Amino acid sequence: MLNNNVMKTLTDHTIIYDDECPMCNLYTKAFVKTGMLDANDREAFTEVVNTNIPNINWNRARNEIAVINKSDNSVKYGAEGLVHVIGYNFPMFKSLFNLDFVRVLMSRLYFFISYNRKVIAPGKIFEGDNKCTPDMSYKYRWAYIIFLWSITSTVLAFYSRLLVSLVPESNFVREFLICGGQIIFQGIIVGLVRRDRWIHYLGNVMTVSLSGALLLSPAFLLKGFIHSGIFYMSYFMIVVALMFFEHIRRVKILGLPRFISLTWVIYRFLVLLIIL
Repeated sequence: MLNNNVMKTLTDHTIIYDDECPMCNLYTKAFVKTGMLDANDREAFTEVVNTNIPNINWNRARNEIAVINKSDNSVKYGAEGLVHVIGYNFPMFKSLFNLDFVRVLMSRLYFFISYNRKVIAPGKIFEGDNKCTPDMSYKYRWAYIIFLWSITSTVLAFYSRLLVSLVPESNFVREFLICGGQIIFQGIIVGLVRRDRWIHYLGNVMTVSLSGALLLSPAFLLKGFIHSGIFYMSYFMIVVALMFFEHIRRVKILGLPRFISLTWVIYRFLVLLIIL
């Protein structure tokens, strides 16, 4: 395990992170805990956004984490900033990042996560004054939605094989279409209620779907030992219940009416009636 006795501390640098992002909190705390950064060199965006820090672009800092070199006031953002911190102890990362294809790949991956971080792990408040809310990137949001849509459809198609004694076996195409139907169905409803929220809602609902797919996955390890369709259906319903409560929580954060969670369930019941 890494510890601060074996890491060199990057001095004269400050990292400004989104303190309302659970992921940002986690990895910047890891930098401090392992000794890569001093505890005083980790600053929350909401606490310093109105201070006079030279050369920093606050709008860019909402989208990409900022690493400030206090010796010359230069600023590195996003993937480049993280590589600068990690590379101080692991020079190999800097060498790899200097390769064009690696730099492009890491930057795209960083943006994929950063622009979607508020729908991956939302804070208690969706947006507000001086909040570190990233700009809306439809390109990365739709990439996120389609990626999770595909994963969820794949897991559900395989899980249906565990339920063949109770319901007809499904396949990827059918699950992909069902999931796509729900995206359209819920997207229209939310768009009619809060047009400014529909794309954020779809990102959140796909995260809920992915969480359900991940919770279902351990059941595949049991298929060689348990052959009861009732068992797998019961487990499926437990996962759906957990997803429902998470859906309610995210709807509340987005400031949407509660009936949005009800329509999310109604769509699935309608599909089930059609299948049966």
